[in-house]
Formats: sequence, C-alpha cells, structure tokens
Amino acid sequence: MESWEPITDTAMDTGPAGPQLLGVRLREPAKADDYLAEGLTLHVGDHCVVEVPQGHAVGEVRRPARPLPESKRDRTFPRVLRLATPEETAEYRRRREREKAAVTTCQLRARGLGLAMKVIDVEMAPDGRHVTVLFYADERVDFRELVRELAREFRARIEMRQIGARDVTKLTDGIGPCGRQLCCSSFLRKFEPISVKMAKAQEMPLTDSRLLGACGRLKCCLLYEFSTYEELRGRLPRVGTPCSATGCGGGGCMQGQVRSVKVLKETVVVGFPDGTEAEVPLEQVSWEGRPHIFPGSA
Repeated sequence: MESWEPITDTAMDTGPAGPQLLGVRLREPAKADDYLAEGLTLHVGDHCVVEVPQGHAVGEVRRPARPLPESKRDRTFPRVLRLATPEETAEYRRRREREKAAVTTCQLRARGLGLAMKVIDVEMAPDGRHVTVLFYADERVDFRELVRELAREFRARIEMRQIGARDVTKLTDGIGPCGRQLCCSSFLRKFEPISVKMAKAQEMPLTDSRLLGACGRLKCCLLYEFSTYEELRGRLPRVGTPCSATGCGGGGCMQGQVRSVKVLKETVVVGFPDGTEAEVPLEQVSWEGRPHIFPGSA
C-alpha cells in the first residue's frame, strides 16, 4: 500500500523567503525603482509606503517581487516599510488628480499671458507647499508673471523646469512603429547621444523620415546595434581597397578591388578587371598583401 507523507506547515508556507526587490513608482508618469522588501507580500497594483530622502512616501507596485540577486547584496536600497492604508491610497490618487487638473490650469494661464510654451506635467509635494511645473518651449521663456499667478492660484512655491523634446515623449508615452511601448517610457534610464554616424554605419538612408522617433529626434534604437556594426566593420576591408579573392570560379586567386561590403553577412563584393563582380565570403578575401586574420585566431 502506497504511503503519503503529511503536509507540514513549512510546505504550505507561500510567503516571501529572504530579501526581495520590488519595483515601485512614486508618481504615475515616473518609472519604477527597486525597493527592498522583507517579510512583506505585495502584488502589482498594491500601494505601499517606502523610504525617500525626505522621510517616507506612498508608491504603487509596478514590478512583482524578485529575490535580491547576489551581485546586488552589497548595495543599499530604500526599503518598503509597509502596505499603505486605504486613506493613504485614496490621498495618493487624489493628489494625482489634482496634478492633472493643475496641468490644464497652468496651460490656460500661460496661454493667457501669450507665452509660447507647453505644460507637460505638474508635480505637487504631499504637503502642497511646493509645485513643480514641467514645460517645453523651443526658446527661452520669461515666465516670471506666470510664476506669480500660479503662486497665488496654488498658494505654494512654484518651480518652473524646462525639459527637452525627448523628455516630453518619455513623460507622455506612446507606441512606437515596432508596435511596442516607447523605449524611453518603458526601460531606458537615461538618454544617450544619438548621431547621424550611427545611421550611416548601419547603411540607413539619411533622408528616411523613419529614422526619427516620436520626439522628432533620431531614434534611440539606432544605438542598440551600432557597436555590433562597428565591430563587424572593423574586420572588413575599406571600399576601393585592392584585394585577392579565391573561390570565384577562376581556379585560384583573382585580383580585384573592393566595391562594397555587406556588414551583417560578413561578405565583400569584389570587382574584377573584366568588369564582373562577385560576392565573396570574408574568409576567402585577402588585402594589402596579407590574409585577413580574425581576432582570436591562431
């Protein structure tokens, strides 16, 4: 007769084991940051109280708990203190609604003063004594009168912060041509410089409007494969270089000139004196009187 072992309390324990990292965001447009949670079971969508430099604040869980990696155990993370009360959660949501209403108010006041600016977001301190207005403008704006009006309106200290086109897109969010959420709104932590050189290295037509992102600037994803192209291109000869090619049907090495290179395929298009061309794998091409040696080869 088959025997069964009794289920112990340890086997039934589904609570958190050891320190875990939770992704918590303090404001709706912001990204989630890692907070250390110990002895707490929280799920995506829950509201919790976390440590901040000024004391503590209410945030929303946006990434589920995961074990603290060994590689990060020497780092200091702000902690999740406890689950937020219903009153704290309600106040968190009310403050966000006030911030959204304040965006409309600020934009109307700016328009009434004839200021060429667009109010993107408003951030209010929990005590309501400090209001930060994020705006975009193509040129410098004299907003001194606007600050005075907003100070009377909100009865708080007003800070005006001008942001760039890429930051505007990051805050407003959207869907890219790839069909996914914009990189800057989902996972990018900072903006890296993007140049036309990156598009040229990847042989993209510079007149193609698809190189521009939702912000009107060059797409951040041009950076993702740039290092790979640079590495592969470093193994290939330059266009116009005299070279020798084997395996082209000539019964041996044939002298020619590099007409073009195909970076991802790692092939070379060689032009021969008789006017013909052939696409030759890199390992069958030598130039400058020497065979090409791959990095790491003997």
